Amino acid sequence: MTLTSIGDLARGLTLRTRSTEIKSQIETLSYEMSTGKVQDVSGRLDGDYSHLLDLDHKLSQLNAYSVVTSEARLFTDAMQLSLETFNSSISNLSSSLLSFGTANQAVTHDQASVQARNELDTMISALNTRAGGRSLYSGTATDVSPLASAETLLTALKAELTGLTTPTDIRNAARDWFNDPTGFEAVIYQGSDKTLAPMEIAENENISVPITANDPALRSALRDVAVAALATDSALGLTPDQRTVLFKELGVELANTKDETIKLRAQVGASEARIEQAATRNSAAKTSMEYARNALIAADPYETASKLKTVQFQLESLYSVTVRNANLSLVNFLR
Repeated sequence: MTLTSIGDLARGLTLRTRSTEIKSQIETLSYEMSTGKVQDVSGRLDGDYSHLLDLDHKLSQLNAYSVVTSEARLFTDAMQLSLETFNSSISNLSSSLLSFGTANQAVTHDQASVQARNELDTMISALNTRAGGRSLYSGTATDVSPLASAETLLTALKAELTGLTTPTDIRNAARDWFNDPTGFEAVIYQGSDKTLAPMEIAENENISVPITANDPALRSALRDVAVAALATDSALGLTPDQRTVLFKELGVELANTKDETIKLRAQVGASEARIEQAATRNSAAKTSMEYARNALIAADPYETASKLKTVQFQLESLYSVTVRNANLSLVNFLR
């Protein structure tokens, strides 16, 4: 009777041990079925993680580049739209001012100045645009708007032009003030002289958009529009004929300046194209590396499903044996 009891105990222990092993196998296979990855990564790689770690490092870099390209795309797209608005204002006002050189004059002097005042508001607003909480045209001082208000600009410029009585004197004085470091740059431009650092959009590839609201082309456009807004001000004392001459000259100047601002848009457009190209390459590289990484540690779904089915059958069989063993032990006990 004692031998029988010891045998039953050993058999029961063996069955429990085997049951634990099978349950562990089922957990492992279930994990691999649900994740598609082997649970024992070390065993799959024979303890050599170097290739896997290299892939993880490169994938981490590509994820970082993805963030940078998204931010760069947001920044350059907003810059392109703001320059488009800026250019539209130049075109609209230039057309109106050039009409003074034709027989069928479309606008009056007062209307031209009012339009210039409105376009100046629009242009300054465009250059004060923010994207992602950062000012586009303030250089490294992205936390501040680059330009003071149109009213501040006109007040400061009016003080420089008051008392001048010829279109030539007025344009020269305006040009001097806008080019003087103690003039426009000190009074109106509030950004930094330092442009934004290049953005790394891919390995060994950077883009830079070094445009600020103090750019010569943008500054020239603001100057001519501001002078047009002040042309009818009594403080300047221009005669109607002098105003007509001044408006025509400003219209020509703005038409020429538009070509320079179009170049700025082309510069931004080139950066946009490079960002898209880099984003496409980065995405393709990421897909390739993710495939390579999965290949290293992937669990074959068909093989895993087959093993899981086999192990589940083994567990069911073990339960049957356990129940049969328990019944036989009860019979032996009753004897």
